[in-house]
Amino acid sequence: MAERSQTAPEAGNDMGNEDAIGGNVSKYTVLPSGYCGQPKKGHLIFDACFESGNLGRVDQVSEFEYDLFIRPDTCNPRFRVWFNFTVENVKESQRVIFNIVNFSKTKSLYRDGMAPMVKSTSRPKWQRLPPKNVYYYRCPDHRKNYVMSFAFCFDREEDIYQFAYCYPYTYTRFQHYLDSLQKRNMDYFFREQLGQSVQQRQLDLLTITSPAGRWSW
Repeated sequence: MAERSQTAPEAGNDMGNEDAIGGNVSKYTVLPSGYCGQPKKGHLIFDACFESGNLGRVDQVSEFEYDLFIRPDTCNPRFRVWFNFTVENVKESQRVIFNIVNFSKTKSLYRDGMAPMVKSTSRPKWQRLPPKNVYYYRCPDHRKNYVMSFAFCFDREEDIYQFAYCYPYTYTRFQHYLDSLQKRNMDYFFREQLGQSVQQRQLDLLTITSPAGRWSW
């Protein structure tokens, strides 16, 4: 099992326990077992401490393979679907296999050809991975959870790569969109605060009607 240069918040030290998942990993370096010294190129650094990020734990299975554990939904530990994380400190032509090992869904579009998204600093547009490199299956090694595995080859050492379940749409981006609509002063659009979420974020109530004079009933 790989050593780690940094521990995820509240994750503890029980790396053999699949329940040992706390907060998101933050600049989380995976070092080969027995390695001492500064990380070298190819010693991957994982990060999910950003809005919409989700990656709670990383275990290195072999030189090329990593088991990734995602955090559950807020206030509902049974649901584990979304992932979004970055990888850096890669080596050119480095090939890896990432296994998302604790999905909660028994059915997934990954079984019907859907593939995770990827982008990098030099290629900021989201792209789907080739479906031929993606596998979704039930794994007896992980409590018979469903596992999604995908193969990937890093090709640019200076890039930071980002992987996600599908196209991310953050709360901040949504709020900016609502702000832009509100500034247009449309007579058929009304926005008010309904309350706050568990994480103290604003919950908006939107009322959308017909423009004045357009419809007659």
